[in-house]
Amino acid sequence: MKRVLLLSIALCVAATAAFAQKKAVSQAQSIAKGNNADFAEARTLIKGALENAETKDDPKTWYVAGYVEDQQFSAERMKEMLGQQPNQSVMYTALLNVYPYLKKSYELDQKPDAKGKVKPKHTKDIKGIMMANHVYYVNGGAYYFDERDYKKAYEFFEQYLAIAEDPMFAGEPIAAKDTMYQTVQYYSALAAIQTGDHDLALATLDRAKKYEYKRFEMYQYIHSEYEQLRDTANIEKILKEGMEVFPNEDYFPLHLINIYIYSNRNEEAILYLEKELAKKPDDAKLYDVLGNIYETGMKDMENAEKAYIKSLEIDPDYEQALSNLGRVYYNRAINIQADANMISDNKLYQEELAKAKDMFRKALPYFEKAYAQKPDQVEYMIALRGIYYNLNMSKEFDEIEAKLGSDGE
Repeated sequence: MKRVLLLSIALCVAATAAFAQKKAVSQAQSIAKGNNADFAEARTLIKGALENAETKDDPKTWYVAGYVEDQQFSAERMKEMLGQQPNQSVMYTALLNVYPYLKKSYELDQKPDAKGKVKPKHTKDIKGIMMANHVYYVNGGAYYFDERDYKKAYEFFEQYLAIAEDPMFAGEPIAAKDTMYQTVQYYSALAAIQTGDHDLALATLDRAKKYEYKRFEMYQYIHSEYEQLRDTANIEKILKEGMEVFPNEDYFPLHLINIYIYSNRNEEAILYLEKELAKKPDDAKLYDVLGNIYETGMKDMENAEKAYIKSLEIDPDYEQALSNLGRVYYNRAINIQADANMISDNKLYQEELAKAKDMFRKALPYFEKAYAQKPDQVEYMIALRGIYYNLNMSKEFDEIEAKLGSDGE
């Protein structure tokens, strides 16, 4: 009899405790409403219910937890709508808390009852809240981005995307992979980059590059991330992928070619350049790069000269090719002059000096034209000073010497 009495008392205590927690859930929902809502008290009440064994698996408990957060978010947003100053930190912190609670409530709401039937009680309200709030996750991300709290901005953008991809919204407008969705993918990637977490940035960028919105920039950012990591294999991989996706963009082949140049893989660099030139035979820049590989990488001055000349045939004012071709002739003049100084026969010496001067004359118009475009380029001034000196152009020499002196040379 005593054992039965004790068991009855225990059951009564358990029932009372369960009733108390369920009452706390209802109280939390009630005090989160209206102008005099006490959100701190509501959160305290719901916290106990979320942890209690009798109420933690009840979809209503989780729904009310999300409801409390939504009510605080809505209260602050209403201030904004009325032209008052909301507490944006409080507003967006509440918004960020809404979805995890409501998602859990939705999952519990789909479970079958004792008879095996699914009778959701909160799903309609959950969907209504989330669809009304969805766009504000973008605002929250923008707010924290401006505050330079990039981790928090990333959280908001990711919640926007997670809501759009949640199966509960399948078939709803909120789930559309529209322009806004793609834009948020982009800004989530930007926020991830700003956190300095390369793994996070690369994962987010890899996801975002599947969409059309600023896709070209996504590939460039991925390239930049791998460059910071000095991950040569993946740098090469993403550049090749970028070339396939954007066949008309110079960015990817030129960076790939630079990798080959700096790693002395000149034959591969020329191979890729020739492929690009087959697609863009009128690209002066590509011919200039080809000339640079022949000149600096392979010491093949004859083919370098041909490539620079071709570049200038396409664009006679292309400053880089002007200076590069001028340098080929200038260096050739210097080499002839150096060899001439080793000749003891005066007649032969004078003949070689004349050849050197011819080369200086050949270099002159290219450097003058490049210098006219960039009159502060010291490299061009030094070359012109050498040419004027060797061609006995005293007036021009004095002028360029004075200019170099005034520039601190």
